[in-house]
This record gives sequence, structure tokens and C-alpha cells, in this order.
Amino acid sequence: MSFALVGVFSLIAGTTLGLTPDMTSYEKAASLPGGVSGLAHVVDGDTIRLNGEKIRLNGIDAPESDQTCFDDHTESYACGTQSGAYLKSLVGKNTLRCDGSERDKYGRLLATCYIGDRDINGEMVRSGWAVAFRRYSERYLPEEHAAKAAKAGLWQGNFRMPWVWRQDQRVAVHDGNSCNIKGNISDSGRIYHLPGSRWYNATQINEKKGERWFCSELEALAAGWRSPRYD
Repeated sequence: MSFALVGVFSLIAGTTLGLTPDMTSYEKAASLPGGVSGLAHVVDGDTIRLNGEKIRLNGIDAPESDQTCFDDHTESYACGTQSGAYLKSLVGKNTLRCDGSERDKYGRLLATCYIGDRDINGEMVRSGWAVAFRRYSERYLPEEHAAKAAKAGLWQGNFRMPWVWRQDQRVAVHDGNSCNIKGNISDSGRIYHLPGSRWYNATQINEKKGERWFCSELEALAAGWRSPRYD
């Protein structure tokens, strides 16, 4: 073999070896044209961090981390925490590919994320741990209908849509009163009403009857009050 050919083979081998570290870092986190790929850190049920980007899963909305819901026995549970936990179980140690170019008002990249060909956004809605964010997209309404029919995830009982829950929290902050949840007693039992909810303004609190104000949903639940089932 000529020295020229040896040199060519050596150059090719060196180039190949030189790519190995890059391939390893690609598996960890790599920016690709039109998207971001790598191992993700889950923030909550619809938000992740990936390759230095905070990414909002496009077309879906999940309960906030401190949001509570009710199961089929009207028992409260931390649905926001469970939603995030389900997304973590989906993501695991897999490499995600997130495609998107637009950003929301908070600067987060709006993206559809995949493990292989599996649409993670759609899987969150299909599992019942997120809903279609119909204000912006109806893409995942079929998955939501299927989850509701199966009483999966959030649909096992009663819950407030995430955007309604967030609005309630904003109203409470705007009112400047952190203890503005109304604990009403009626023939239907002990029911609490959040600011901005359907019956809030019409509900009057009579402390002589044992009705009271609460500073948080957890406080109301701990005292034996429940949310309106059909608010």
C-alpha cells in the first residue's frame, strides 16, 4: 500500500474518531435545525427544560403544580403533582426531539416533542393528565375526548380547567386578600367557592352559622369543605 493511501485512511479514521465526542454530546443535548434534542428536565405537566431552553408543550394545558382536583370519591388529590410525575415517567432517560419556532409571552419555546415518532404532547392529553388548550389549538381534542370517555387521569372525577384555575388565582391576588375563599354551608354540604368561580359573588358568608373564610384550597379541604362539583 502506498504512503498516500495510508495517509488518506489515517485522515478518515481520525475524522471518524473526532466525531465520537460530538455524537456523545448530541445524545445529551444538541440543537438541530428547526428543533432541539436531548435529555429533558420536567418542570410540570406541560413544561420542560431542554438544552438551555424552557419549552412549553404546544397545544396542551396541564394543571399547575399546586393545583388540586377531586377523584371519583370526591377526595382531593394533588393533580398538578401527578400530571408532572406522569410526564416524567414518559420522558424518563429518553432523548426528546422538540420541534417549534414560536415563543409565548414568557419567552418559552412552543414546541411539539417526540420520543422517536411518539407525540408526547398528545400522549399527555390521551392519558388524561393534560387537556387540549383549545384557546390556541384544537389539535388534541380527539385525544381529550378519548380520555374523558375512559375517565382517565383528571377525568376520573372533578377538576377545574387549568386556565380557569389560574384565572381564579389572579383574581385573588388582584383583590389583595389572601383569605378570600368563601366557605359556605348549605343543604348540599360544606362547599368552598374560589374568587372568579360561578357562585362566588352570590355567596354570602354568615360566620354565626359556622361559615368562614379560607386562605387556600388546602386549608378549606383540611377543614372539611369541598369544591362545587358542577361549578
